[in-house]
Amino acid sequence: MPAPTAMTLPAESQPQTSNRDATTATLLAQSKVITFIGGGNMAEAILGGLLAKGFQPSHIRVSDPMDARCQYLHSKYQVLAYTDNSQAILGQRGPYSSTANTTTEGKPTDIVIMAVKPQVLETVIAPIAPLLVENKPLIISIAAGIRTRDLQRWVKQHGGQAAADASGSLPSVVRCMPNTPALVGHGASGLYADSSVSDAERRMSSEIMGAVSKSFWLEREDLIDAVTAVSGSGPAYFFLMLEAMKEGGEAAGLPGDLAAQLAAQTCLGAAHMVLQATDDSAADLRRKVTSPKGTTEAAVNTMVAGGLKKAVVDGVLAANSRSKELADILGKQ
Repeated sequence: MPAPTAMTLPAESQPQTSNRDATTATLLAQSKVITFIGGGNMAEAILGGLLAKGFQPSHIRVSDPMDARCQYLHSKYQVLAYTDNSQAILGQRGPYSSTANTTTEGKPTDIVIMAVKPQVLETVIAPIAPLLVENKPLIISIAAGIRTRDLQRWVKQHGGQAAADASGSLPSVVRCMPNTPALVGHGASGLYADSSVSDAERRMSSEIMGAVSKSFWLEREDLIDAVTAVSGSGPAYFFLMLEAMKEGGEAAGLPGDLAAQLAAQTCLGAAHMVLQATDDSAADLRRKVTSPKGTTEAAVNTMVAGGLKKAVVDGVLAANSRSKELADILGKQ
C-alpha cells in the first residue's frame, strides 16, 4: 500500500484560501483555448463535460483524422474541428467552423490534450513537435502507458530547429489516467506533474479533468500504474461482479433484467455509502451489514472461502505489473 503522502486530496477537496481563488482558477481555465488531438470517446466525454461546465465552444478545438468524426463533433457541440493537427493547434480556419467560434481564430492553443492511442502517440507528435516547442502549450496526456519523459523526448527529438533554439525549454506535461465512467460524468482520474508544471497549470488541469471526474494528484509518476490497476481497469472488475450477481439472481429465480438492475443499483448505492461515510471504511460498512448467522454472512463467508478477495487483490497487482511492462515497451519506440 502506498505511503499516506503519496497522494493529495481530490482536486475539488483541496483547501482554498478564499472564494476569489476558486473563481480565479475557473476563469483561468475557461479563458484558455483547449485543443484535443484525437476525437474519440474519451475526448468527446471531456469536451462535453467542459461545455456543460460553461466553457465556450469557441475555445475548444478537436482534431481527428476521420472527416466524419469531425463533422459529427462540430455539428453536435459547435466546436472547431479539424483533420489536420497543425491547423488545430494554430487555430487556422478549417472546413468545420462557423461565425460562432471565430473569436479565437488564428490564436495558438494554450492547452493540448493528447487523446490518441499510445501506440501512435510518437507518430502523432512528430509533425507537430516544432509547434509544441515554439508555442509551449500545456500538454495533458491521457495516452495510457506513456511516461512523461518519453513524451518530452519525442517532442524534443522531432522539434527540429525549434527544439535546438529552445535551449532545453520544452512544453510542460501533465500525465493523466482517467477511466471510462468519465463518459457518464462520474470518472476518477489520477494526475501527475513534475516540477516544471506551474501551480496555474495544475489548477487548469484539475478544472479540465474535474468536468467529468474526481481528480487525484500523485506525487510520483510510477503511481500512475497503480491508479491504472485500481480505477483505470477497475470498471471491468465491477462489470464482472455485476455479471456474477446477475447470474446468481437468475439461478435463485429472478428474471435476468430485474437481477441486472438490482445488482447495478446496489453497487451504485454501496459506492455512495463509502464516499459519503465520514468515519467508516468499506470494511467497517461491510461488518455493519453482516449480521451473525444471517444471509449476508453466509454469502460473504462463501465468497471469501472461494478466494474472491485474494483474486481481486491479485488481479489489481497483475494490472499494475502489466501497466509497467507496457510503459517500458511503449517508451522504447
